[in-house]
Amino acid sequence: MSRHVVGYRILFALVVVGIVLGGVSGVNAQDTSDDDNSPQLAGVFVDADGVLRKRVIADPGGLLMRERILAARAALDPNVAASSKLRKISLNRLEAALQHNQGVPTDTMRYLAGLQRVQYVFYYPESKDIVIAGPAQGWIVDPSERVVGIHNGRPTLQLQDLVVALRAFPPDGKETSLIACSIDPTQEGLARFQQFNREMTALFARNPNVPVEDIVAGTRESLGKQNVSITGVSPETHFAHVLVEADYRMKLIGLGLENPPIRLASYADRASRSRVASNAMQRWYFLPDYQCVRVADDGLAAELVGDGVKLIGADEMVTSDGTRKKAARGNRASRLFVNDFTMKYSQLAARSPVFAELRNVIDLSVAAALIQREGYYERSGWDLGILGDEKAFKVETYAPPKQVETAVGARRKGNTIMTPVGGGVHIEASMALDSENVLTDGTAQVEKVRQQVAPKLAEGQWWWD
Repeated sequence: MSRHVVGYRILFALVVVGIVLGGVSGVNAQDTSDDDNSPQLAGVFVDADGVLRKRVIADPGGLLMRERILAARAALDPNVAASSKLRKISLNRLEAALQHNQGVPTDTMRYLAGLQRVQYVFYYPESKDIVIAGPAQGWIVDPSERVVGIHNGRPTLQLQDLVVALRAFPPDGKETSLIACSIDPTQEGLARFQQFNREMTALFARNPNVPVEDIVAGTRESLGKQNVSITGVSPETHFAHVLVEADYRMKLIGLGLENPPIRLASYADRASRSRVASNAMQRWYFLPDYQCVRVADDGLAAELVGDGVKLIGADEMVTSDGTRKKAARGNRASRLFVNDFTMKYSQLAARSPVFAELRNVIDLSVAAALIQREGYYERSGWDLGILGDEKAFKVETYAPPKQVETAVGARRKGNTIMTPVGGGVHIEASMALDSENVLTDGTAQVEKVRQQVAPKLAEGQWWWD
């Protein structure tokens, strides 16, 4: 394709993407670069200025991954490294063991004995144990520094994320009504963008051979960096970084700037000039699937079901001064993209670890909200101990993301050059426990599981299969 486009109009479609949490991959997921077929491990990092940037680490032939798997198998305790369909963790016994270790977590504590999902939450009045349970296996730290399972490459749950969720729903009854992450352009940037749009449209009328690279560069420069905002949890946590990365990576997929590991058409592929106004802004939000909890009649057991995540869209317009307002009509391309993303979320999470991590922090938030709402803290007499005190157990150890570079990609559609631009994410969690959303345990299967796996633990033991 020529780098010049003759006689085409310009259409700028601005995309702002969002996550809100309320009250709340055998091999690693691999991306394939456009230039070759060598495995790529994708992630993000925050630089010294607080700017979030994508990073891709090449692993030709998967050599680094294989080396780390071999090292992990040699180093891990065979008991914790073994795959388990249902590994159980007593949260209050884990905290007691951590205290006994002077607040310094072992790797088994740090990675919750290899747990990969929260499938159940139980309370045992006889022993006063608060228990989470789910599938587990041994873990490795992959070359992109993501902690994943040895056998399936899916992310391992982390104690630091569990602590953030528990602190959001603490024993004192206060709950965090909203946990949110959003990436948004500034009003000044939007105003500059609209002015650039008008100037480029006029320039095309005089000179249709404006290079696409100039349009992309000018769009990025006019919008400038976009601001990252995080609500409800500290931005200096791994939990917050998961929200921001999932948001940013979803945006890149929507804009056609990152190839997803499954068949998924981007918004940019679907959009057409006739259906997208030149001042349109698409907003995409991750939300929990609120009908995701099945609770036993006595409230002592709960099961988290389904994929737990869906993507929805909202449409806005941008005025000449950069103000945003609700659009009069929706956008079919956006609707198709978010519906397809939601329908294929489980497939995507199985291949792209950050989306599995997003699902995991949502699950942890829902589990923490359940523990608080069902009164497990009071019944057990557990006040979180050192897990509730940042001075005693630090989780706010990450550089806070403050800004991201505006992502721009040019697409040629008929007589239009489309340059979508991106940003955001939203999710609420305590709503999953509202009466209209809670699923009933009609056959008492959840309660049966609770009884079958009752803890019979030795002194100092906090997890079991």
